Amino acid sequence: MISEQISSQKAVELEDKYGAHNYHPLPVVLSKGEGVYVWDVEGKKYYDFLSAYSAVNQGHCHPRIINALKSQAETLTLTSRAFYNDVLGKYEKFVTNFFGFDKVLPMNTGAEAVETAIKLCRKYAYEVKGIVENEAQIIVCKNNFHGRTTTIISFSNDEDARKNFGPYTSGFIKIEYDNLQALEEVLTSTKNVAGFLVEPIQGEAGVYVPSEGYLSKAKALCEKYGVLFIADEVQTGIARTGKLLAVNHENVQPDILILGKALSGGVYPVSAVLANNEIMNVIKPGQHGSTFGGNPVACAVAIEALNVIKDEALAENAEVLGQLFRSEIQKLVDSSDLLLKVRGKGLLNAILINDTEDSSTAWDICIKLRDNGLLAKPTHGNIIRFAPPLVMNKEQLLECVEIIKKTISEF
Repeated sequence: MISEQISSQKAVELEDKYGAHNYHPLPVVLSKGEGVYVWDVEGKKYYDFLSAYSAVNQGHCHPRIINALKSQAETLTLTSRAFYNDVLGKYEKFVTNFFGFDKVLPMNTGAEAVETAIKLCRKYAYEVKGIVENEAQIIVCKNNFHGRTTTIISFSNDEDARKNFGPYTSGFIKIEYDNLQALEEVLTSTKNVAGFLVEPIQGEAGVYVPSEGYLSKAKALCEKYGVLFIADEVQTGIARTGKLLAVNHENVQPDILILGKALSGGVYPVSAVLANNEIMNVIKPGQHGSTFGGNPVACAVAIEALNVIKDEALAENAEVLGQLFRSEIQKLVDSSDLLLKVRGKGLLNAILINDTEDSSTAWDICIKLRDNGLLAKPTHGNIIRFAPPLVMNKEQLLECVEIIKKTISEF
């Protein structure tokens, strides 16, 4: 039944009839992926310029990661955490050494990892810092995107994500992103601040890159006031921005690091929260967990996914190709009234369309890009995010630039 070939139209009809309408996909039905390419069910080939929201950094179906998945899946898939297994400890040692932390708490999805970090931060605040129970506050940034659980949407200002899902979870203070003065004002005026949760680059907000020095100065302020600096690197981490982590551009070591997406190369849901002993040791048996968190398949896949990042120098490739991409697209911005700006870091980039957020221009451009063999998606109405797999080479990137130029010239 599943292997039966169906048309694009039939696949869309099935989703529309039997699936919840909680997504608005670009009208293309994919059936195969390899490296930087995907194919639709009719066999048309495309460049993937979204990488499943930066989950597929290592490219589609990377043979090393797929082999790790197959090998482990044929041996042992799940024990739950009721028992030990022979892969989890190896993974925990590997991933903590890889990122420079004492301990890891393994989860499955990005939103779960963010929830885990929030719980960890609060528990540390009460048991180590001495904040009165239920009084802890966590500072977050406006226009953030950390997931869509009830707690996370409580501190979102995206009305689509929030409206009619209340009552909301309290304990969060929203400040302007990339504003150190706003951060320090809250730190000096609020006595129960436990943590500062921040994306090093706001991806969903349209690849908003903060001012140089923002992250390192924010970390210094957190240290000064005894507040945990929590970096959500679910989208920006694992080589996407030209360094292993986006915070590495400013030599920042977070107190709590949140990872997901490309931690598995897009092959399996794997997320992680990393911290040192003083913080992580507040979690005791029964206080947090997940049936699938740290399962043998996830661990085997994540080890290989990270090894691919290192062995293939994907961070270095993202840095070089990202600079090339922005310089080429800047020429297009300079010559086109349709584009306002290009911005980004590494291979996480976006172009701002010269139209209002409620216009269909960015969507229409993405439809035309699809017709021309490149898949991307708008965010916030008038912004198009460009995030190809990091295994892309210079020749392929320049071919994609030509597709983008051709498409823009058709408007």
